[in-house]
Amino acid sequence: MAAEAGADAIGLVFYPHSPRAVTLQQAQAIVSALPPFVTTVGLFVNASRRDIGEILDVLPLDLLQFHGDETPADCDGHRRPYIKALRVRPGEDVAARCLEYRNASGILLDTYVPGVPGGTGEAFDWSLVPRVLPKPVILAGGLTVRNVRSAIAQVAPYAVDVSGGVEVGKGVKDAEKIRAFIREVQSA
Repeated sequence: MAAEAGADAIGLVFYPHSPRAVTLQQAQAIVSALPPFVTTVGLFVNASRRDIGEILDVLPLDLLQFHGDETPADCDGHRRPYIKALRVRPGEDVAARCLEYRNASGILLDTYVPGVPGGTGEAFDWSLVPRVLPKPVILAGGLTVRNVRSAIAQVAPYAVDVSGGVEVGKGVKDAEKIRAFIREVQSA
C-alpha cells in the first residue's frame, strides 16, 4: 500500500507489544510483494541480539531501526546499517545525543512520552531540533497530512516517518490517508 503510493521505505515492526507488530511470516510476505528499490526497515525495541539475528537470517532487511533504550554497542554489529530513534524532550541536547550513535546512518526524532517507546501519535516541539545535526534526521511523532508540510519547512529533515497519522485505527493503515500524506511530503 505505502510503496504503491510512492513511499521510499516501509517499516516492519518486530515489537510484540505494538498493535503494528508483524510476524516473521507476515514480514516475508510483505517484503516479497514490494517493488524494486523500496527500502525495508526492521523496527526493534530492546530486542536481543539473538532475536534480531534470527530475523536477519531469513529476511532481507535493508536497514534496522532501534526504538528502545539501546546503547550504541547494542545497535552496532548487526550486519546492517541502522537508524537510532531518540525521543525528544525539552532541555535535551539533541546534537550531543546524535553524536553518541556515531555509527548510525541516521537519527529518527520522535516524541518523548514516559514509558512508551514510540507510536504515540503525539508531535513534539519541532523548535527543539537544531538546524544542523551531525547525522541525517528522520522526523517522526504525530505527523499527519495536516502538519507534515509545516514540519518539513521548520525542521528540514532528510525524511519523515509516519504510522498513526495514516491509520483509521491502531495498526490499521488507510490507503487514501497514505496517498494524501505522500502527496503533501512530495509537494513540501
